Amino acid sequence: MATKTTTSKPYYFYVLLCADNTLYGGFTDNLQRRLATHNAGKGAKYTRPKTRRPLQLIYHEVFSDKSSALKAEYAFKHQTRAAKLKYLAVHNVKI
Repeated sequence: MATKTTTSKPYYFYVLLCADNTLYGGFTDNLQRRLATHNAGKGAKYTRPKTRRPLQLIYHEVFSDKSSALKAEYAFKHQTRAAKLKYLAVHNVKI
């Protein structure tokens, strides 16, 4: 009997810089597809307005499980803008 090997797919927490200079944090299992969806105006409600596009991927982290990526997204979204900028600066992201 053959054994089934499972490889865990990566999950990502990401931060986008919007055209109006706001920040958006999210999670996905495919960064390029998700960025394209956001830039097409079909992503999250926050990124749909034309004034927020184009969006630029400025940061991402890789996680081996969905739960960890969701926790990182939640923690980022519930910070002030100043705290978000500090978080990004600690991770060598300059805006």
